Amino acid sequence: QVQLVESGGGSVQPGESLTLACTVSGGTWDQLTIGWFHQAPGKEREAVLCRNRKLGGAGYTTSARDRFTISRDNVKNTMLLQMRSLKPEDTGTYYCAARKSDYCSQTPGVYEYWGQGTQVTVSL
Repeated sequence: QVQLVESGGGSVQPGESLTLACTVSGGTWDQLTIGWFHQAPGKEREAVLCRNRKLGGAGYTTSARDRFTISRDNVKNTMLLQMRSLKPEDTGTYYCAARKSDYCSQTPGVYEYWGQGTQVTVSL
């Protein structure tokens, strides 16, 4: 059974940076496509960034394209989400999700495995 555990969330001020980690166990790491999702308070879960097993990927939001970076550590079976110049609208719960596919998707329902989420709060 594939298990995902997110870490690295916290409370920061606008303009600061955070790096979130998604550590995967119980499955074949190199068969998985990993995505990061953001759920702001009272809103739907939204895809942020994705990296597939062939090191291709996609950024789905303006924040992702402008200020966030995703990277894959194949030694530690960890996917990192590096967030810089954080803004209050980045506040929310960040989830990583995995699917046994070569393809990224921004549709939450196609991901088979989910972590429990890590909270990010950006405020003065």
